[in-house]
Amino acid sequence: MLQIRCKNNNVTKSFPEGCSLLDVYQEFANEISLPYPVVSAKVNNASQGLKFRLYQNRDVEFLDAREGSGHRVYVRSLCFLLYKATQDVFPGSKLFIEHTISRGYYCNFRKRNGEKASESDIEQLRQRMQEIINLDMPFRRHEATNEEAIRVFTERGFADKVKLLETSGQIYSDYYTLGDTADYYYGPLVPSAGYLTVWGLETYHDGLLLRVPDWNNPTILAEKVDMPKTYDMFAEKTRWDIIMRLSNAGDVNRAIQRGYASELIQVSEALQEKKVVQIAEDIDRRFHAEENPIRIVLITGPSSSGKTTFCKRLSIQLLACGLRPMSFSTDDYFVNRVDTPKLPNGDYDFDNIEAVEYALLEDHLIRLMAGERVEIPEYNFVTGKREWNGKKLKLSNDTVLIIEGIHALNPLLTKKIDDALKYKIYISALTSISLDDHNWIPVRDNRLLRRIIRDYNKGAFSARETIAQWSNVCAAEDKWIFPYQETADAMFNSALNIEFAVLRTHAELILSQVPKNCPEYAEAHRLLKFIHYFLPVSDKEIPPTSIMREFVGGSSFKY
Repeated sequence: MLQIRCKNNNVTKSFPEGCSLLDVYQEFANEISLPYPVVSAKVNNASQGLKFRLYQNRDVEFLDAREGSGHRVYVRSLCFLLYKATQDVFPGSKLFIEHTISRGYYCNFRKRNGEKASESDIEQLRQRMQEIINLDMPFRRHEATNEEAIRVFTERGFADKVKLLETSGQIYSDYYTLGDTADYYYGPLVPSAGYLTVWGLETYHDGLLLRVPDWNNPTILAEKVDMPKTYDMFAEKTRWDIIMRLSNAGDVNRAIQRGYASELIQVSEALQEKKVVQIAEDIDRRFHAEENPIRIVLITGPSSSGKTTFCKRLSIQLLACGLRPMSFSTDDYFVNRVDTPKLPNGDYDFDNIEAVEYALLEDHLIRLMAGERVEIPEYNFVTGKREWNGKKLKLSNDTVLIIEGIHALNPLLTKKIDDALKYKIYISALTSISLDDHNWIPVRDNRLLRRIIRDYNKGAFSARETIAQWSNVCAAEDKWIFPYQETADAMFNSALNIEFAVLRTHAELILSQVPKNCPEYAEAHRLLKFIHYFLPVSDKEIPPTSIMREFVGGSSFKY
């Protein structure tokens, strides 16, 4: 008999060898006080599906769709359900699940004749999805040799999955079936379609939006938020991918195998610099406009999006336009540490807008724009106090102010300044490369890997500590950054197509140091598994002015 400890209630019970997690859950169900249906579990801190079988003593924690890995299991299963419906209703059609947007998942769908879905087509898909749910059709996992899995997907015409498996270096691979439909996913699924009770499907721009449960209350759909500018930024990145003939990990790996890594880096950097130049020229044009010339450039973006390096590269291009950029740090306007708002657990909430004395900052901006010489403060991060050290600024006729910070686009920061005088920029690492057509790479994974590497290289935090902080970071982004991103005049995507191949060479060792006996191991294990799909590439070809250098080191900029 096995000894299984349920971490939800810290009770240990005996079970027969080979029992499934579903069997274990049924034994503990009446003793666990989860408010929502269980969809997956962590076994020794590694995410597993409920059909996973146990052959040794284990710690088990059951999860609903509020927890990160539980939510991913639910959404992953929902994507397979949609794909199954597209093949049943429209045989030979193509479905590309591309990225998250508007609190759902954007899907590019085309019927066999190349036409996009009409409203009646979408209704047929919804009906078929519900039929499969009503049948409670099981998701079946198959473990096969890599060669066998490649054969299965070759027969079905999945060139994207074949390229991924051929370049992954794996010996065995798992794939799933739902009825007679096969697909590949790099994580577990729910046991059967009957688990998928909350979802929606509707038109969105040129494709479909697969709507998913709310993170905090998985019994309701996440509220839809229209994001046309973010959609355009993703669309632009997709066009770049087409130019470079890259859309998934298999494409990247094959290009690396053929010796094109250096060229991919050079083209990616050139495309980014072209975008920086376009933004700088737009600022220059509006700076010299006869009516409402802009005087302030506001730059924001979530953690590890590359804001600092972007500011420096933009400043260089503005100088090339004949302007004189002057950077202005919102950090110097932090309130004294004792006055900083606190989180429910008692920690300081440095991301809160009230952690910044924004009224004083705005007053200084207005006076600077009026031609005054202004003394600005300097924040002492050691003492936690704002100091006045005689630092004075005065703008010349060709000066443009650049303000970078997480609250830069928050209206409270510059509410008394006419919007016509402001140029707003939003930057993020919006990954467009997917593992394959149905396995997107979460945008936050890109930034989390960057942050883990940077924190480790600076000696600030271990990977375990960075992962532990990440949920608070994401909550702050949802509250203080994302609500304002659509107000931007320009958006900049800092992700590189070959980025994960470069990050792998840095992240492997760092992530492998996360102990298996801590909660953060689950995320470290998932990230390690995911980056192993990419062949490693040295960072020696990354130029010293690249945004990537902000994270892997070796930048020619001073931070």
